[in-house]
Amino acid sequence: QFQNKILILTICAAGIGGTFQYGYNISIINAPASYIQTFMNTTWLERTGVPLESNVILLLWSFTVSAYPLGGLTGAVVAGPMAIMLGRKMSLLLNNVFVIIAATLSGFSRMAKSFEMIMLSRFFTGVNAGVSMNIQPMYLAESAPKKLRGAVALTSASFTALGLVLGQVVGLRELLGGEESWPFLLASNMVPALIQLTALPWFPESPRYLLIDRGDKESCISALQKLRGTSDLSAELDEMLAEQAAVKGQRAKNPWELFRNRALRWQLVSIIVLSSAMQLCGNDSMYFYAAYVFQEAGIPQDKIPYVVIGTGSCELITSVTCNMIIDYAGRRPLLLGGYIFMAGWAIVFMVALSQQTQISWMPYLSMACIFAYILSFGIGPAGVTGVLPTEVFDQMSRPAAYMICGSLLWFNLFLVGTAFPFVVKSLAHFCYIPFLVVCVCTALYVWFFLPETKGRSFLEISEEFRKRNFKTKTRAGVYKGPEEIRTTTL
Repeated sequence: QFQNKILILTICAAGIGGTFQYGYNISIINAPASYIQTFMNTTWLERTGVPLESNVILLLWSFTVSAYPLGGLTGAVVAGPMAIMLGRKMSLLLNNVFVIIAATLSGFSRMAKSFEMIMLSRFFTGVNAGVSMNIQPMYLAESAPKKLRGAVALTSASFTALGLVLGQVVGLRELLGGEESWPFLLASNMVPALIQLTALPWFPESPRYLLIDRGDKESCISALQKLRGTSDLSAELDEMLAEQAAVKGQRAKNPWELFRNRALRWQLVSIIVLSSAMQLCGNDSMYFYAAYVFQEAGIPQDKIPYVVIGTGSCELITSVTCNMIIDYAGRRPLLLGGYIFMAGWAIVFMVALSQQTQISWMPYLSMACIFAYILSFGIGPAGVTGVLPTEVFDQMSRPAAYMICGSLLWFNLFLVGTAFPFVVKSLAHFCYIPFLVVCVCTALYVWFFLPETKGRSFLEISEEFRKRNFKTKTRAGVYKGPEEIRTTTL
């Protein structure tokens, strides 16, 4: 059907320049790491006549890597005001400016003999990723029909995984991962940006944003007709009008207002727990171990990059699978299953690492654990976490909620990246104990406190949380007393 094609094309146009860039830019920096470090040393030697010490090179490299989450944190903070003032679609389009600046800086860095340009480039790349990680799920969830809302919003995770895999592929030595071509590899993120700038203007703005934020009913109906075709729009429009009436007279909230608002207490706690757990669950750290484990399993050094592509492909396969089943299985089972399985595999992985040198087949068990852990992460936490802020917050609170989510995501990414090498040094083979604790605690939180949002309207979900937020008040106020005392005669 034509309207389904429009929705699918909207998803692709938003995704290719959106969360795709997050995954792509995480993975393309790995292949040229040694070449960039050599370039730093050579450049410094040419400038001063003195080579850099190895620990200084490592420090400069850590600054380069850290610039990405720092930019991401900046992007997450500016994403909320952008989404409110410019709209969801225009924010995504303007966001490409950051990538174009980043690609220009990194592409000409060797010619200009400036490693500082690479650091600055990574910062701007991070800003782009921070904005898109917040605005893309919001834009898609607000544009999707209720029965497909989960699957459509979850495509953000699929595009992240796709970017991760393509970044690994493009980073192979045979393509752009060689010593001569690394500036082109770092500048290749301009291509998805140009595709989005060409494609996205043809598709409509979020209908909810047009009606509830802008009060433009005609544009909202026009956008809905483009997205839904000729089908009856009255039920969906009535639901949006009801939400518009519910937030009438309110303005878009700031993040600190969410913390002070008792009516949003459990929604806020839920997204803080789940957004933090997404980075603190140890999935990204599995990639840290991948090369070592594959080497121990007897895979030749020059073949390891090809096997690592398999780990990224696992995440892609599971996120696409999760996409297909989220609106049938629901959000809670996928989150719960994901974290329980990750906790189980973390235990097996630590046992396998501790016996790696004693038992001949243990490296193969470690390999299986890496793939299983990434599969468990992809089937639930990777995608569902990004969908929930759209579903549990109303239109006025949603941008601020995504600012909080995004800030936590990037801060925790930086924290894990900085702390994990020290955790490995301290706990050795048992370095996954902190991640195991996070997985178990998150699973318990989901089981006891998170309601199911599958197939429910935004107002129905808000009502469910309202009951939880004012539970004690409702219990205390069951007896209201007589409405009017007419006489004092006994």
